[in-house]
Amino acid sequence: MTATKKSSVKVTTTKGVPRGPAPSDGRAVVWFDMDNVLYSKECGIAELMKVKIQAYFRRLGLPEDEAKRLHHHYYTSYGLAVRGLVRHHDIDPLDYDAQCDAALPLDEVLKPNPALKALLQDIDRSKYKVWALTNAYVNHAVRVLKLVDLADQFEGVVSCDYGAGEFSCKPEPEFFNEAIIAGGQPDVSKQYFVDDSALNIKGSHALKWGHSVLFDELGNEAEKLGGLEKMESSDVKVSVVRDVLDLRSVWKEIFISK
Repeated sequence: MTATKKSSVKVTTTKGVPRGPAPSDGRAVVWFDMDNVLYSKECGIAELMKVKIQAYFRRLGLPEDEAKRLHHHYYTSYGLAVRGLVRHHDIDPLDYDAQCDAALPLDEVLKPNPALKALLQDIDRSKYKVWALTNAYVNHAVRVLKLVDLADQFEGVVSCDYGAGEFSCKPEPEFFNEAIIAGGQPDVSKQYFVDDSALNIKGSHALKWGHSVLFDELGNEAEKLGGLEKMESSDVKVSVVRDVLDLRSVWKEIFISK
């Protein structure tokens, strides 16, 4: 008898409660990355996180230069620094989460964005489900959604299962494929996805997700797409926006006409 492969993602409500896949009711799925998408990069969370992560590396006995090098290497090689730490330093990913993500002073930095909430409220829920898709652990996802006052706008959250030991994350096909199962819409052409990482957009494009948008707030990511946004295709489209509110013009079809 073949053993069932353990899922390496967490599927939860926006309060962190485990939930099953969404019903297969024909609706397309709109996936929002969370960090640096549901709030501006100007909040400085990425820089605060970098400090926490490199401090964690140094606690392992690594000198500062090596900590910086390995942080970059593991992020680019594995999608997340923690995955490199698990693989090569035998750390507990839940301890890493407690020392890094969970230690961020999010409540001092993150604030609601009424315009973004209005955008989410205007998505036609009779035709589209709205889910969050994050490489963070579920606890961080819950904190962010609460602080930016958007928890009530998402039907569910797909996050990395740090407790699984070896787990997948964006941009790996396994992670995207498990997200599709959670979203309850198997048709890749009916997947809408916005993320601030060109690497992740290239991952969704490689799997033929129908509608991928790079949120390039600072204008330094689009060049990493390698021209994907310039390719003409009726089935697989990649776009770039500098303001997340511009999704209204890129994905006109998902919003209720006013």
